[in-house]
Amino acid sequence: MSLSESNSLHSLAWETIHTMSIYVGNLSYQVTEDDLKQAFAEYGKVSRVQLPTDRETGRLRGFAFVEMETEDQETAAIEALDGAEWMGRDLKVNKAKPREPRSSTRGNWGGGGGRSDRRY
Repeated sequence: MSLSESNSLHSLAWETIHTMSIYVGNLSYQVTEDDLKQAFAEYGKVSRVQLPTDRETGRLRGFAFVEMETEDQETAAIEALDGAEWMGRDLKVNKAKPREPRSSTRGNWGGGGGRSDRRY
């Protein structure tokens, strides 16, 4: 097993065991992973921080996901930080919803763009 396969399996195992995370919205575009770790560390041990970026521009998207060691710690952080002013913004903090599975097609168009066998 390669190192990348091992890391992928470890990540998958972590997500299977620890499925709850915190959604943090309305973040400053200057926020860093360390900023979030410090803010949430007041409520327990931060296990993981994800700061999604735009694929095309590389710019932060203004939200993050934070995972903590226990559900009690996550609940305490949510209760304390939801609506709080931080870095000049009013935070939106709640339990993250599971990600919706993405469809392989785009709308009813079916994608592909290739030639159709349909006659008109």
